[in-house]
Amino acid sequence: MKNQHTNHLLLLGLATLFISTSGVLGRYINLPTPIIIWFRSALAAFFLFLFCKYKKLNIKLQSKKDAPTIIIGGILLGAHWITYFLALKLSSVAVGMLSMFTFPVITALLEPLFTKTKLNPIHILLGFMVLLGIYVLAPEINFQSTYLKGILLGVFSACCYALRNLILKRHVTTYDGTVLMMQQCIIVSVLLIPVLFNLDITATKTQLPYLLILGLVTTALGHSLFISSLKHFSVSTASIIGSAQPVFGIIMAYFFLNEIPTSNTYIGGALILTTVIIESIRSKKA
Repeated sequence: MKNQHTNHLLLLGLATLFISTSGVLGRYINLPTPIIIWFRSALAAFFLFLFCKYKKLNIKLQSKKDAPTIIIGGILLGAHWITYFLALKLSSVAVGMLSMFTFPVITALLEPLFTKTKLNPIHILLGFMVLLGIYVLAPEINFQSTYLKGILLGVFSACCYALRNLILKRHVTTYDGTVLMMQQCIIVSVLLIPVLFNLDITATKTQLPYLLILGLVTTALGHSLFISSLKHFSVSTASIIGSAQPVFGIIMAYFFLNEIPTSNTYIGGALILTTVIIESIRSKKA
């Protein structure tokens, strides 16, 4: 049993590491952001489809009533990915990832709008801690600053991701998580088909190896492993371990992109990650 637990823990850690590669890849790949996201979603959908067929999972809609929320979830996922990658390109891996990682607290603040639960005062306090962390991250309150634009896009991306997760929550008991991810990747890739005809894709050939890593390792493998880990860990435990994503991302950016975080990044990042850990531990005890 102990060995099994260790194996499950290692797989969750591996999932976190795989997903963390999105920061470096998003900043490194030299293509327009919508093109990157189209390849990410299309390749991930293809790999996830093969996996679903291999596992003989039912990939069909269980009810027509499920279609609207799954489509809305797909739209929000696409918006989340595009604004997140724009945030990475406008700022840095550290700032982009830390801004996006406000989503657990945003989720806690928005959840009462989707469920019958009441807003917990602790969530308001955590929300202020996140805002303070974002304020510290921002070098200056200047809307011409690309760093500030990156932070705002990162927070908007977090809002989209939080809304997508809350909307799809009703489907996790009916559909396998991998099937839901595949369906959403198909929706994103279909919606972004027009960008293939309107944006420059001449550099795609040279960027293909990195796009394959993004589609297979970051998205298909990373998210599938993470979803599978929820069979063995609570969502709270997975969230605590998942909070290592920006840390992994910053380390990768240092080695592969020579990005050195500033003192403000350390302080602001520590505040944001502290709120994530507090909420994860608090919700587990609750």
